[in-house]
Amino acid sequence: MSEELISKKELLDLTGISYGQLYRWKRKSLIPEQWFIRKSSFTGQETFFPREKILQRIDRILNMKEDLSLDDLADVFSPNPGEVSLSVEELLERNIVTSTSLNLYLETVNITDQPILGFEKILVVYALDLLLLSGDISLEEGRLLVRTLDKYFPGKTGRECAVGLTRKMGVPVFFLVPGDGGMFVDDETRTVAKLSMARCTEELKLRMGGSEG
Repeated sequence: MSEELISKKELLDLTGISYGQLYRWKRKSLIPEQWFIRKSSFTGQETFFPREKILQRIDRILNMKEDLSLDDLADVFSPNPGEVSLSVEELLERNIVTSTSLNLYLETVNITDQPILGFEKILVVYALDLLLLSGDISLEEGRLLVRTLDKYFPGKTGRECAVGLTRKMGVPVFFLVPGDGGMFVDDETRTVAKLSMARCTEELKLRMGGSEG
């Protein structure tokens, strides 16, 4: 499935940002280099962007730049999770995830003590929390999600991959696919939920940074 593109001129007109802002954000790594796509047009070479991704990113930058410096924003959007780790108590005290999701995660991966969790494991709990709170998945499906991510997600933190849930004849199947593009399934299979793990990484960084003190 090909991604819908937007031209640079249309992007600047639609968002009201300037050419200078766009390229400053690129230099600061707020907008990935690979989103600047050079294509031939009737006027010669023109720059295009993945429409949905760039519009979402610019909207987030504009809404957050009053509270965060460009360097702080670059850290939020960076695929590198950093060396962040929190205890179970800290995750609950700072309302980063709910106790239901955290306990379900710990039970599923068979952790019985009170561990310190690194960013990648916290991200799995956060994705589980989002899907449980949305009502898209059941507790039993939550366990399946944890087992799927625990097996296949390590090392992919921050990369553009999506986790989703399909159901066919009532049977749930979780999938992990590269990128944020669509996935073709047969007519009898229903896509119930889909999460961008890169977007979850950004949101979790903000929650972990903004919920202190």
